[in-house]
Amino acid sequence: MATEPSAAPRQPAQVPPPLVPGLRGLLTLAVGVVLIAALYLGREVFIPLVLAVLLSFVLAPVVNLLRRLHLGRVPSVIVAVLLALGVIGGIGTVIGTQVAGLAGNLPQYQTTVQRKVAGLQQGWLGEANRLLQKFNHQVHDATQKADAAGTTAETGPAGDTPKAQLVRVEQPEPSPLALAQKVLGPIVSPLTDVGIVLVVVVFLLMQREDLRNRMIRLFGSSDLHRTTVAMDDAAGRLGTYFLAQLGMNAAFGVLIGISLWFIGVPNPILWGVFSAIMRFVPYIGAFASGLLPVALAAAVDPGWSMVIATAALFLIAEPIFGQVIEPLLYGHSTGLSPFAVIVSTLFWGFLWGPIGLILATPFTVCLVVLGRHVDSLEFLDVLLGDRPPLTPVENFYQRMLAGDPDEARDLGEAMLKERSLSSYYDEVALKGLQLAANDFARGVVTPAQLENIRNSARALVEDFEDHPDAEPAGDDTTVNPSATPTLAERTHTRTEAVPGQAPPREALPEAWRGEAPVLCVAGRGPLDEASSAMLAQLLRKHGLGARVIGYEAVSRDRIRDLDLTGVAMVCISYLDISGSPAHLRYLLERLKRRAPQLPVLVGLWPVGETVLTDAALGRAIGADVYVSSLRDGVKACLKAAEAASGSVAKPRKADQLNVVHEVLHN
Repeated sequence: MATEPSAAPRQPAQVPPPLVPGLRGLLTLAVGVVLIAALYLGREVFIPLVLAVLLSFVLAPVVNLLRRLHLGRVPSVIVAVLLALGVIGGIGTVIGTQVAGLAGNLPQYQTTVQRKVAGLQQGWLGEANRLLQKFNHQVHDATQKADAAGTTAETGPAGDTPKAQLVRVEQPEPSPLALAQKVLGPIVSPLTDVGIVLVVVVFLLMQREDLRNRMIRLFGSSDLHRTTVAMDDAAGRLGTYFLAQLGMNAAFGVLIGISLWFIGVPNPILWGVFSAIMRFVPYIGAFASGLLPVALAAAVDPGWSMVIATAALFLIAEPIFGQVIEPLLYGHSTGLSPFAVIVSTLFWGFLWGPIGLILATPFTVCLVVLGRHVDSLEFLDVLLGDRPPLTPVENFYQRMLAGDPDEARDLGEAMLKERSLSSYYDEVALKGLQLAANDFARGVVTPAQLENIRNSARALVEDFEDHPDAEPAGDDTTVNPSATPTLAERTHTRTEAVPGQAPPREALPEAWRGEAPVLCVAGRGPLDEASSAMLAQLLRKHGLGARVIGYEAVSRDRIRDLDLTGVAMVCISYLDISGSPAHLRYLLERLKRRAPQLPVLVGLWPVGETVLTDAALGRAIGADVYVSSLRDGVKACLKAAEAASGSVAKPRKADQLNVVHEVLHN
């Protein structure tokens, strides 16, 4: 008979120090610097292009609607662009008319402002101003005396100084060409930009499918089906979002305009349009748009009631729109993290000026949605998106590594609102523990950290002792772009329904009626005992008692003393195992010699890269049943108990195993 080699204590492997940044990192940095410089230097070209892309997203649903009315591609695009041109031209005309009217009334407003300033100067503000001026004069006189004393000491008494002469510089008469350029320049430049934007929009809408195919070729040609669906979904979501945002801002502008008209502020249409445009600037845009109306109200009204009403309008309207109406219409946020919104606003404002402030949020939303659908651009979603940067498995491992079971429990309870306890253990907890076991094998986890993970895992299992293993009711759905699952989240799919309950204890044979008919044996790995504790807990929740023992209890020297009283089945748990390990084969041999009548289940949580996925190899090693999830392990034990209860008083082991294999493989 083969003998088991002596198990030497596992020594963590040595990990080499991290490498310094190589040529690839330097090239990436250089490309980033060149890209930012190109965006800054070529802003006159890129700004119209970005405006055209955003406008194409807004007009795409309109074009689709017209095409569903059998208008044809070209007529639909032309009608949509003409509609956009009419809206832009109308807004420009209104703004120009309102600005001209405002300029004509400025002298009247100036008189009112002077009266208010004079009234304020007669009160405490004037007294404070006089004190400040007096202090300023005293400082100025003292400074002049010190300078005069220093000059006299250096140069002596001042002699006759030459008198200053007045020099007048006359500008030449401007030429007709220069005069025309000065007059028409401010008009021609915006019209040129509008023309470029409309031309680019026409081509974008006419060749949407061709551009989509080119993007697929660049970023996702290895999986055409998924990439095509993702790109179409991203375009649809962005179009819907931008239309909703545009409609929301337009509604905000209409509300502001009507309210200012009731309050009595002049040119309410101008301020309504200005507020709608400024609301594209996140957080401060709507409030900043209220500064000019408040100042104008102060210039119009001799009193202060109009100023207070105007300020209250902006202070109340924006929170209602941002915190109440927007979440009800298209979700709670844009899909961007607050930090990303601030950084993107500063970045694009620095590169492109005021127009960059307005384009920052819509353009960054495009980048985030693209990052959620294209693998090679996922870093954009990680950097800018509002999704958690770590997967649930990584979050679990990080909390375990920090020795913070309370935070791990909080994250677990949040996930248990959407899945069962067995699903949480299979999809998150076991995979997180496997990450820890792999890192310990590589030598990056110290023994102290490993002890923290053990204690945290034990505390987590104890905290969920009273939580049922059942699928929660309810299904949360959202319709905003942030509802798109991240690429990391798509790798974690929900498992099947939870197993049922064991037969009543009186219906079970005597071997299964004990307090712990299932013996959960931990493997030789550093965290296998935690996985065994999870399996034992799930078995208890489904009506089968279970107890956990460590690997030392089944060693060659101590297996003779193993208490198998009341045990009807043995389950062995492994987290990190691969190949055909000798210690597992010898362990199964010892168990079969010690209790040949007991069925033995080997659980690999999860199966990972192990080669024990082949049934023939599993039988060659000696496993009666092997599973790769806690859910399957619980199901196997329940079916073994049901098979035992349905046969004779002393059921044959082969009968139980046949039923178990049939259930698991079907």
